[in-house]
Amino acid sequence: MKTTPENFSKTQIYLHWLVVALVTFQFVLSKGIEAIWEKRMDGLVPNEPSANPHVIIGAVILTLVLWRLWLRFNHGVPALPQSEKPLIGLIAKATHWLFYILLIGMPLSGAGAWVLGIEQPAFTHGLASKSLLALIALHAAAALYHHFILKTNVFRRMLGIK
Repeated sequence: MKTTPENFSKTQIYLHWLVVALVTFQFVLSKGIEAIWEKRMDGLVPNEPSANPHVIIGAVILTLVLWRLWLRFNHGVPALPQSEKPLIGLIAKATHWLFYILLIGMPLSGAGAWVLGIEQPAFTHGLASKSLLALIALHAAAALYHHFILKTNVFRRMLGIK
């Protein structure tokens, strides 16, 4: 039976921050692919996929998130602090699973839109990106709240600091 680790593995920490960096980059690149998409939908360029950094990085994010999920199931994750109120713990767990859903669903919906050239997956992808941005804000605020207000180790352990 798998035990609950005291800390995240170095690989889990590196994957977390690499995905953070790549998702940030995706938000920066999104205007370029949106412009190409609009031209495709308006018939100004052929409705066929082309090589695009946003698409390639999306595939990399999907791969890294699946690896991270595999590590979560095989290595485990540290337990929430003992002092954590049950409702906050439930929100934390739900937030993390929403991250997985969005970070897997977004590359799939984006690829579906890009490869098939149809609007419904693109709409879903855009809606998911707004949801992801809100979730990132909530997650960052919660990490800072844990660190500065509750004085727990939640933030430090994702930095690899004990």
